[in-house]
Amino acid sequence: MYAIVEALGQQLKVKEGDRVRVPKLNVPPGEEYTMDKVLLLSTPEGVIVGSPYLNDAQVSAEVLSHGRAEKIIVYKFKRRKKYRRKLGHRQDYTQLLVKKINPPKHS
Repeated sequence: MYAIVEALGQQLKVKEGDRVRVPKLNVPPGEEYTMDKVLLLSTPEGVIVGSPYLNDAQVSAEVLSHGRAEKIIVYKFKRRKKYRRKLGHRQDYTQLLVKKINPPKHS
């Protein structure tokens, strides 16, 4: 069984036991986080698609840690104009452990 959820603007395909990275959450490590914007749910009985979300479906996850991704380099260049810009960026993230996928009660 898997689900496609929306977490802070990103869509993620998750299964129970998966470790996923989402943009930084203001939840301390060790606490429970519930994602209630479930777009699609695949069960042994079939696939349930929301419009746009499934009511009463939730994905429970535990916050494992916070961190920063590796640096990416952004380089802008225009030839023959002496224009060069070099920037680095590190994205903050929260790592989650998916504990349970709760299907809707009326399905």
